[in-house]
Amino acid sequence: MNKRITILGSTGSIGKSTLNLLGVHPDKFEVFALTAKSKIDVLSTQCQQFNPNFAVVESEYHANQLQQKLAGAKLRTKILHGAAALQEVASAAEVDYVMASIVGAAGLLPTLAAARAGKRILLANKEALVMSGALFMKTIAEFGAELLPVDSEHNALFQCMPPGYKTGDTAANVDKIVLTASGGPFRSLPLEKFGSITPEQAIAHPNWSMGAKISVDSATMMNKGCEVIEAFWLFNLKMAQIDVIIHPQSIIHSMVCYKDGSMLAQLGSPDMQIPIAATLAWPDRINAPVKKLDLVDIGKLTFESVDATRFPALGLAYAAIQAGGTASTVLNAANEVAVEAFLARRLTFSAIVPLVNEVLERTNIEPASSYDVILEADRRARELANENMSAMTD
Repeated sequence: MNKRITILGSTGSIGKSTLNLLGVHPDKFEVFALTAKSKIDVLSTQCQQFNPNFAVVESEYHANQLQQKLAGAKLRTKILHGAAALQEVASAAEVDYVMASIVGAAGLLPTLAAARAGKRILLANKEALVMSGALFMKTIAEFGAELLPVDSEHNALFQCMPPGYKTGDTAANVDKIVLTASGGPFRSLPLEKFGSITPEQAIAHPNWSMGAKISVDSATMMNKGCEVIEAFWLFNLKMAQIDVIIHPQSIIHSMVCYKDGSMLAQLGSPDMQIPIAATLAWPDRINAPVKKLDLVDIGKLTFESVDATRFPALGLAYAAIQAGGTASTVLNAANEVAVEAFLARRLTFSAIVPLVNEVLERTNIEPASSYDVILEADRRARELANENMSAMTD
């Protein structure tokens, strides 16, 4: 029987790549539900192609828009809206896999619902672990869910772990892991020019095709900082066991170093369909319509250490791990506010990380004892970030 899939965030880059793969393998997978915030035209086209049982949008207004778009199409699709509906389609009994690719804190609760329903979760949403790592991993274990990382770096690490490895475990004989980073579009830009960086420049990633928010995070390297936090929880490691290096070609996606001196790496073209295919089929493999790697054509792979002056966001992430509790929740919330303001041209690129740091310094970090505590910390951090930003721009 085909595996039935709910895609949380089907109109984003990960959602589109997932649907492209599902279209190649109609004999293996069936779309149960598609969800989007407000890209009704894109969602309408997806519904007409895949005929899901459900389509979920943000509001009643968007639901009415989608209903009009699909009027006359002979589809089984029932249109729902709101946060409760997202959780419903993520936890439905008919669902086997949930692709969790809603960007930002909005993705936490539906991903949590999937975990509590014991689903195979293909995790592309960073915030579930960045905001609530300990609680989320506890929920995965308690309800027997299966967590497979989609981020290219974490998927690479997962593939290089010992046979039978399960996320949340500490792998035997692993010394450390190495996350690779491209360095983004400003790896060699003079620091004095950072203040004049535009949103258009920041979202023009040299290797990957991604959404605007994650592209900006890659440019500041906050994305890599969040990946360090994710890896800390996914692989049950100590902070000192997680390294980051610059690898401009984005061919080696990450490496696992073993105690015997062996280093295992996963290589591939910079195409998110590769890790998505790995999680869809795991522990098997399926064909993916991607450019196959040609090492002779690439010629050479290079590596650099991370410049902490150029990329201070990475240090904030390590500090958040060290602080524990709600620190990483605050980090994520403040960054979301700052990036949104930058994309709206209300904040300069060079002010993004200082704003996040200011919010962290002014926040009382608490034990992350419940999801209510985490969500309240998220709310307060956003409020403080907006207050501080108003003071910075007055």
